[in-house]
Amino acid sequence: MKHLGAACGRSPWRQSGFTLIEVLVALGIVAIALTAGLQATSALTRNALRQSSVLLAHLCAENELVRVRLSSQMPSIGDATMNCEEGGRIFAVTVSVLPTPNPSFRRVDAQVFEAEVPVLRLSTIVGRF
Repeated sequence: MKHLGAACGRSPWRQSGFTLIEVLVALGIVAIALTAGLQATSALTRNALRQSSVLLAHLCAENELVRVRLSSQMPSIGDATMNCEEGGRIFAVTVSVLPTPNPSFRRVDAQVFEAEVPVLRLSTIVGRF
């Protein structure tokens, strides 16, 4: 009786399927693809969180600058720090008032920090009316 593998032109000890090397290469390719996908997802998540922080920080900074603009008095030169809560998160806002070459105007900078990490800085000029 002839062996079926020999009749088909195959050697009797060779079976069809993948070798260990081929399986390992395929697993390596899949691992690289999954790692790249994970990194892309992680980057998107970080960017979304950063965008959220910048938006909320912008609201805090703009509120402080509007408060200074609406004040009936010229702001005093110096720094002041206050807390701002937006979107359930706490930000620290440092408002710096600096002189300008024209004594009728002052530069006002509002820098916003989240957990002592700078997020945003806005600046404006205020003057006497």
